[in-house]
Amino acid sequence: METRYASSPKDVKNYTTQQLRDEFMIEKVFVENDITLVYSQSDRIIVGGALPVGKTLELNAGDQLRADYFLQRRELGIINIGGDGIVEVDGKTYEVSSFDGMYVGLGKKKITFASKDQSNPAKFYLNSTPAHKEYPTVLIKKEGTVSGEDEVLIKDENKVELGTLEESNHRVINKYILPGQVESCQLVMGMTELKPGSVWNTMPCHTHDRRMEVYLYFKLPEDAYVMHYMGEKDETRHIVMRNEQAVISPSWSIHAGSGTRAYTFIWGMAGENQDFDDMDGIENKEIM
Repeated sequence: METRYASSPKDVKNYTTQQLRDEFMIEKVFVENDITLVYSQSDRIIVGGALPVGKTLELNAGDQLRADYFLQRRELGIINIGGDGIVEVDGKTYEVSSFDGMYVGLGKKKITFASKDQSNPAKFYLNSTPAHKEYPTVLIKKEGTVSGEDEVLIKDENKVELGTLEESNHRVINKYILPGQVESCQLVMGMTELKPGSVWNTMPCHTHDRRMEVYLYFKLPEDAYVMHYMGEKDETRHIVMRNEQAVISPSWSIHAGSGTRAYTFIWGMAGENQDFDDMDGIENKEIM
């Protein structure tokens, strides 16, 4: 597990391109037959990926957590962006199809990841935050039907269509983990899909001082990229993001992007507030 430290906006405005990438970008989220983890001291979020190909991977605490097991004092959000997979939580098996998600609560001791087909492996994207209370483990289905008490379908009101093609930001926001659908201590998580012809996300942009955010950009061809914008509204910086790379956004920073083509991204938030609309909007004319 790699550790990233908290940052000051006064320092960041003086960073070189490489410093920005080193501090905020996670270049390799998915590594075959491994679980990659980055521990950020921005609200203590852990970001990572599990890519099981022909073997089962187990999530362990590592030295940084000083814990007997990973979720001893934490909660976990999962979204699968690959082929169909299997997640086992303390002996119970969940079939997690492509673009399904999971919430795993405090106190669960053994979590493993596997793929149904090694020629089309699952890619489990992971966000984990500190937790103070145990909430039920839930399988979150993007589409289809549910068959058990520990399964939910994303509600229609949590599939929000925003923007227009004229503004190049026509998109659908799918909210996976948030109050009223899947309860958590502090983790909020979802996925935004841009419509063909649209390239902007989160624009007009905003900040939310009581919670940080992480983006995972994906569904990008090899020669495409997203220009991710960060920094204070009058001291903006950019990081070039390729397919399946993640970027950490401190609470003081804007977080927006424009791509060379449409793409999809997963957002995860950690902090003291879960109100989705608790943000400070920034008008386009204020950006510098």
